[in-house]
Amino acid sequence: MARRRRNKLPTELVEAEITALSHDGKGICHVADKTVFVDGALEGETVRLRYTGKRKNIMEATVEEVISSSPLRVEPGCDFFSICGGCSMQHLSETEQIHHKQQVLLDNLKHIGKSVPEQLLCPLTGPHWGYRRKARLGVRYVEKKGKLLVGFREKQSNFLAQIKSCRVLHPAIGNRLKDLSELIHSLSIYKKIPQIEVAVGDEQGAIIIRHLEPFSIEDKDKITNFGAKNGLQVFLQPGGPDSIYRLNPNESESCSPLSYFLPEYNIQHQFRATDFTQVNMIINRKMIDLALDLLQPEKNDKVLDLFCGLGNFTLPLARKVKQVVGVEGSDDLVTQAKNNAKFNRIDNADFYAADLFQDISQLSWAKQQYDRILLDPARSGAKEIIEYLPKFNAHTVVYVSCNPATLARDTEIMVHRNGYKLVKAGVMDMFPHTAHVESIALFRKKV
Repeated sequence: MARRRRNKLPTELVEAEITALSHDGKGICHVADKTVFVDGALEGETVRLRYTGKRKNIMEATVEEVISSSPLRVEPGCDFFSICGGCSMQHLSETEQIHHKQQVLLDNLKHIGKSVPEQLLCPLTGPHWGYRRKARLGVRYVEKKGKLLVGFREKQSNFLAQIKSCRVLHPAIGNRLKDLSELIHSLSIYKKIPQIEVAVGDEQGAIIIRHLEPFSIEDKDKITNFGAKNGLQVFLQPGGPDSIYRLNPNESESCSPLSYFLPEYNIQHQFRATDFTQVNMIINRKMIDLALDLLQPEKNDKVLDLFCGLGNFTLPLARKVKQVVGVEGSDDLVTQAKNNAKFNRIDNADFYAADLFQDISQLSWAKQQYDRILLDPARSGAKEIIEYLPKFNAHTVVYVSCNPATLARDTEIMVHRNGYKLVKAGVMDMFPHTAHVESIALFRKKV
């Protein structure tokens, strides 16, 4: 049987009117009975577009020319926005970006969660540039260009974008992409380095270099000197995550882990470069304040913090209540959370490692009652634990979310099955210039 050939995309430019903006920030139009999602287009604009992909009756495209622009369109703040896929919304005004994210949240709550919050919270906003403290950067040597690239993928492509700097990354990293590229290119195994992971604390940053072949002694000397010159801790990763090790730590450096400070609660969170932490520390501080304000903890309360990580919310809560219990799926993060509690002289926080997507009914902490609950799950949400939630008998629940669709799904369970009402909800601009929506919701048990 002959193989069916893929239909080639039309090559000619198409003029179209953009009628809406999708949840991921793409313009929507209709051409020849097909829905087209157009990267770089805004609602109300007339554009000339070029097709870039197809799936069933949906087409993907990118803007080649803006014929009639939206009043909300602004000049992107980064020279590499047109090629780099790290950001998707720099062409939309910063105020309108947050309004769009707010509408995405409300649409999901209405259509998936079948709920409307009694009150819409004011958005949490912060710096629009230099905010990102965690990232995974691709590394690739391009033979045809004779260049080694370090950065994010191109828009709608698996190729790396050719960029010299990144304005959304913390300056400790964002201003050094060119230097990083030159460093890697100077190494003997520069073609065998696929990625660099970066993390930045309040005082210093770190890079983790993944490599597929061993470094030479000269290579390690170059990397060590780069780290010392730029004030960066350097780690090497020859295999899986368990293979990561610190390159040539001296005595003083080994005693100074990455950390971030929460002045309102006098808490110093220490973390490893591989640990999950929020990427935007300004928003993180505001988010903790807002979460505790919504939770309204009292001094005699017993509070449960689910998906607690290294204690980002748990330890501030411990300053306010009689007892707080933090539960996290990662044994390593639980160990780090316990260490942070000890480091900050907090003795009313207990931590447990548990898979919150499995049956927890026989675990000791799960058999207890709590006054208030805070949860901050990953993008997949918290459906399994949400269904178990009524057994804790908490009158107040605060849900921090990085995915409005799964928050809305879990809201439907909370409101229509668990006996809670959705009191407040709002968005937090953790990732400016991207379509990523971070949100928070307050639930109270119906009387």
